[in-house]
Amino acid sequence: MKTTLFFVFLTLASFAVQGQANPASKMKFLVHITCGPDNSTKASLGFLVAKTALAEGHTVSLFLAGDAVVLLQNAQLDKVEGLGTGKLREHFDAIVKAGGKFYLSGNSSKARGVTDADIQGKSAEFALPTKLVQLAADSDRMFTY
Repeated sequence: MKTTLFFVFLTLASFAVQGQANPASKMKFLVHITCGPDNSTKASLGFLVAKTALAEGHTVSLFLAGDAVVLLQNAQLDKVEGLGTGKLREHFDAIVKAGGKFYLSGNSSKARGVTDADIQGKSAEFALPTKLVQLAADSDRMFTY
């Protein structure tokens, strides 16, 4: 009887663990940002969330599109600071140091004058919408700002 109860307990415990998310498990996040310096709080928040996920050991990619592509220009990195969400430069530096990767919409960048010189040495590359779709499909979670 004790053996049977022990196996029932193990089986129930196994089901309970399977039904819960493992807080120690590492995930892949995609942070998609479309707002630019005119909404500094929201733009900075996207970077802050990416930085936080990387600090917790997760994998993070950021896809910047629309007005957000200018955020990687040095002048914007140094200027943008969100209300309660911090300085963009500090978040950017932490993201790069932790291995985060930036993708910038090629069409949005071209339309806004963002060039190769703006992303040189920044762990960033220009990408098409197909890359955004691929990143979204490969991610466990996606945040949009």
